[in-house]
Amino acid sequence: MTLKQSIKKFVNFMFRGWGHEIVESNLLYDWQKSSKTLPRYFESTLPEDAVNYLRQDNPHLINLQKRYAKFDKSIMAPLVWTDDQVTADDIKYFRGDNAYVWQLRGQNMSAINYALTTYYVKSIDSLHLLEKLEEDKQFGVFTFPIDNKIISRDLLDSIIEIGFLEKHLKVSSWGNLNVLDIGAGYGRLAHRMTSALSNIGTYRCTDAVAHSTFISEYYLRFRDLDKKTKVVPLDEIVTELQGNQIDIAVNIHSFSECRMPAIEWWLSLLAKNRVRYLMIVPNSGNHGGKELLTNDRHDIQPVIEKYGYKLVTKEPKYRDPIVQEFALNPTYHYLFELSGR
Repeated sequence: MTLKQSIKKFVNFMFRGWGHEIVESNLLYDWQKSSKTLPRYFESTLPEDAVNYLRQDNPHLINLQKRYAKFDKSIMAPLVWTDDQVTADDIKYFRGDNAYVWQLRGQNMSAINYALTTYYVKSIDSLHLLEKLEEDKQFGVFTFPIDNKIISRDLLDSIIEIGFLEKHLKVSSWGNLNVLDIGAGYGRLAHRMTSALSNIGTYRCTDAVAHSTFISEYYLRFRDLDKKTKVVPLDEIVTELQGNQIDIAVNIHSFSECRMPAIEWWLSLLAKNRVRYLMIVPNSGNHGGKELLTNDRHDIQPVIEKYGYKLVTKEPKYRDPIVQEFALNPTYHYLFELSGR
């Protein structure tokens, strides 16, 4: 063994305890060698009114923040979404790589992983949504040209989530389908589902973060979907649900970022209003989504079952084991049904 090999062996032995290892640079892809700080958003041209409207000092946003500050503190206590979670740039470029959707950070977020995910989605896309839905690069989203189509994580995740509901509930064949999106963020899934399915009655979005309510109102109006969608501020959600039927509630990467009192409040509200189905997608960092855990490692499933929701199915985001290991942000999808319906 040469001196160089001996040194490498010794250094690797020392570093493995910290999860590091020396690898020859010629074995790495270019994207693996980059030490540059990743950008937070793609600087695309904003719509004419966005610069003036999507601001921290917008009176409507300030009013929402004041209203949310008066809401039940046990429900509003943040686990992830603290006051500094959404920056001024994030309000304008809300589809960038930020707290709403990680696009360049996290597990399997390189161009290669985007390509793998795209071809997987193409293989399981029974509703042909990859052909129907488009990505227009608005509001800072990062995109990749793959198979003659502009691709984003927003687009791919949305198609997979809609496909999960189609596989297990045949949602495209329902009449007047009413959906509640808890923790709707900027309105990503609302935009995609109402564009994909002509049978949507009303798609309601709600969120415990005032910035999210403010942004989603703007975004869904910008997409000309305000007739099919309704953004409900948190302090109006109890009244809103009392007089309206909800068929399916979805919670995408949101309960993972909540404290347990907030999750219990939501489950109580859903059960009280007889919402039949609940779809949950946990954050991938929690054992790869194999367990329904909050980011501070509390088990959500006992609370779900406490309020009468029974597990219908749990399956990996990608049904192919190799794809599940290497595609974008692998996690699990859960579907629950309320007992006695």
